[in-house]
Amino acid sequence: MKIIVPMAGRGSRLRPHTLTVPKPLIPVAGKPIVHRLVSDIAKVLGEEIEEVAFILGDPAFFGEDVVESLKELAQSLGAKASIYRQDQPLGTGHAIMAAKESLSGPAVIAYADTLIRADFDLDKSADSVIWVKQVDQPEAYGVVKLNDSGNIVELVEKPAKFVSDLAVIGIYYFKDVAVLKKELQYVLDNNIVHGGEYQINDGIKRMMEKGMKFAPGKVEEWMDCGNKNVTVETNRRMLGFLEKDGEKLVSDTVTLENAQIIEPCFIGEHVVLKNTTVGPYVSIGDHTVIENSTIKNSLIQNRNKISNANLDNAMVGNHVVFNGNFETISIGDYSVME
Repeated sequence: MKIIVPMAGRGSRLRPHTLTVPKPLIPVAGKPIVHRLVSDIAKVLGEEIEEVAFILGDPAFFGEDVVESLKELAQSLGAKASIYRQDQPLGTGHAIMAAKESLSGPAVIAYADTLIRADFDLDKSADSVIWVKQVDQPEAYGVVKLNDSGNIVELVEKPAKFVSDLAVIGIYYFKDVAVLKKELQYVLDNNIVHGGEYQINDGIKRMMEKGMKFAPGKVEEWMDCGNKNVTVETNRRMLGFLEKDGEKLVSDTVTLENAQIIEPCFIGEHVVLKNTTVGPYVSIGDHTVIENSTIKNSLIQNRNKISNANLDNAMVGNHVVFNGNFETISIGDYSVME
């Protein structure tokens, strides 16, 4: 089995946090989004992963540090890492075709801006499985239409009239991804575009027209990381799941001086908390010092110094100095507010 991960976008909706760090490497509950996503997919699949192919954007932004991080991720799964570049932002289908050399055999394609919790058996009798989640407002999503046998027969983007309440979450299984490759090549060769971009859906629709079987794969939880507020909410939900799983979340190297941690929280290496209450639902990265503060429901990255703060629904990047009484903040890397 292969895992194909398109992640060339700049994550503009999550700025300023993505001005210096690609969105898939933003940590949620102590682990980068893409690391958590790929590891969770491998766990769900329950079989050997032979290759993880990552599709990156501009090397000036997705540099060697990013490449090394992704290689380590693949190696942690016992898999080969392949690195590809999408030279222009021309859509999901175009991104997948940037990795055409890896498009053969059984594969999962997963976009690196979402997290899941799932436990199910993959329907390997299907030519493809599209992961979906039941949602309250299907008109805001791309949804699937099912036939009487429960198979997917149509993809509908943001339907004005009710089609179904099963939203496509951006994770797909293909029994032989070379079939998708062939259909996407046709899409590119014939300049089939929507909104100026080549879309994976056009390749999938061509497969459906040829009678291939598409089955839905339902997930228990689908968590987005599109903007600051939903990323903080995803951090909160993930911490709750990890606590139930019994995962160790607080490092043994944390220093507490008249400080309290209200779990669940992720606290990284060599964090110092002085005269401070942290939690619940807070993630704090390595080498951060927090003094005279109360922080809850927030995501704070590495090497920060925070003083006299009362934070809720906050997101703080790396190497930040913050001293103040703002409550709901979103501060990017290397910022100073004193």
